[in-house]
Amino acid sequence: MTSEKTTPKDISTTVNRWAYAAFVLLSLYFLLVSKDLVSAASNLGIALIFDPFNPAVKWTNRKSWQKGWLLLHVLLTLGLLLYGLLIKR
Repeated sequence: MTSEKTTPKDISTTVNRWAYAAFVLLSLYFLLVSKDLVSAASNLGIALIFDPFNPAVKWTNRKSWQKGWLLLHVLLTLGLLLYGLLIKR
């Protein structure tokens, strides 16, 4: 019987992915069910705090698709926030 040891980095990445997914789902709830665009945008922004990829990897060393995903997430968050604050009053 071998026991696998998990490093703190592995646990951190797992927790970050779950927290990221939870905040994205919460923002989808606010967007689709509650129709509250500002709350959806704020929860989507909070999701970015929890890097779903390995947080120990520097931005310059990340894969292109990871950079693209995070940049798309930021743009979607900003767009939703601006739309909710400026246009949809």
